[in-house]
Amino acid sequence: MKQLSKCVSVLLIVASSISACSDSNLSFPIDTPPPPPTTSFDPQETFRYDTYGDEALWTDILRFHEVVASITPETALAVGLKVDAEALPEGILETADLADPATTVALLSLDAVVGIKAEVAADGTVTKFGITCALCHSDVDDSIAPGIGIRQDGWPASDLDPGLILSLSPFFDDKPTQRAQLQSWGPGMYDPYWNLDGISDPVVIAPAYGLKDVPLETYTGEGPVSYWNAYVAITQMGGQGEFIEPALNIEIHADPDLVTAKLPALLEYQESLESPPPPQGSYDLAAAERGKNLFDGKAQCSGCHVGPNFTDAATTLHEAHEVGADPLYATRTMTKMYRTTPLRSLWQHPPYYHNGEFATLDEVVGHYDLALNIGLFDEEKADLVEYLKSL
Repeated sequence: MKQLSKCVSVLLIVASSISACSDSNLSFPIDTPPPPPTTSFDPQETFRYDTYGDEALWTDILRFHEVVASITPETALAVGLKVDAEALPEGILETADLADPATTVALLSLDAVVGIKAEVAADGTVTKFGITCALCHSDVDDSIAPGIGIRQDGWPASDLDPGLILSLSPFFDDKPTQRAQLQSWGPGMYDPYWNLDGISDPVVIAPAYGLKDVPLETYTGEGPVSYWNAYVAITQMGGQGEFIEPALNIEIHADPDLVTAKLPALLEYQESLESPPPPQGSYDLAAAERGKNLFDGKAQCSGCHVGPNFTDAATTLHEAHEVGADPLYATRTMTKMYRTTPLRSLWQHPPYYHNGEFATLDEVVGHYDLALNIGLFDEEKADLVEYLKSL
């Protein structure tokens, strides 16, 4: 994995030597300096379609422009890729052959595959391939067919298998151990440090909705949302930008920087994405009310899950043993600790805990009852689960 990280870093360093031509002969009177450049970016477009120049990784190193030439839509849907129905010409799916790789290329040419940007030549050859934030943090409503429908931005791609997809790259042809690690992750899981430290310990892909006023974005609370956006865009997606983190021995520079100026727009869109409410009739109202009383009282959940976002302050982190969590993932991060996860739309994104070890909210409540020695009765656990389902 150090080799993959080194490849990305070398590519970015090479890119830094290429600069756009500038008109150095222009001059202005001293008392009227030129106005600073004002570039604005569309928030939704940035989230959905901006690759930040990561084609340098996905095309030049991983060679996914070659990989997709042999992938059928059926295979793509099977590994969790999604198709944006609103990007499709009316009636096209009625005649499309989902067993033909040429249909995959056609969908790419229409910008219809969620989270993927590709350039397709007139002869149907994919010449460039990149990914966007939407790949892991968008879903569709399956209104046309499974995996095909209207976008649901901010929803975690819980059935996307990033590791399996990455393993298809020819880059791993002579790296069987690394390929096997990637294929072991499974749907809805991703390891954002694997390419830096070589340890395979994936975590659940988290929602990108409900982030407004959430102080710590990651499981281990490295920083605010934009910090993590920059980390992922540059060190994981392969975008061209500047990211320096001495604590993780990361120093990446690229010129031009295609990431930093877009972070405000990206944050604006993410903060506009509200958490989806629980489906009508999905929980027992009376039991949820009793569960709320337990949440604030006997169970003492509100001691950490504070405020409207049900999370703790930016300065509060927890040792793994405090919450009965596997410490391995935290040891690989800057903080070495875990934050209190915001409780929003829990009905929508199982499994739970950073590593997905709990399949249901019943298991979560049972775990905390034991780990914190609360002493809940079975009916109290059930009421607490109903309250969590209502959030």
